[in-house]
Amino acid sequence: MVVAEGFWADAEDLTALGTGHGNSVVTLYVHAGIAAADIICCARLGRYSSSGNHADALLLLQQAAPELKPSLQRLVSVKSSAGYGVESMSAKKITEARAAADKLMTAARMV
Repeated sequence: MVVAEGFWADAEDLTALGTGHGNSVVTLYVHAGIAAADIICCARLGRYSSSGNHADALLLLQQAAPELKPSLQRLVSVKSSAGYGVESMSAKKITEARAAADKLMTAARMV
């Protein structure tokens, strides 16, 4: 949980300070959500996806907590554009990424 909390806290800090580039903030929320999904899968299934393929992680989360799969899917869908794109993530994208990561983080904190 330490890694997920670290990504989450860094994203929140950058947002609060107003110093984070949108892509950096979204990338941190993406990583927080992915780490949180891994925690949920470990707690409920005894394993997580280590393949590096996000489709595998989505399949496992579908088994562990199907209600959270859309949140992880939303984060995975913006991962490349946030991490490698040249256009800055909009305020709407930041808000959506935060909401998706928040659902996963809340669930991970409760397992």
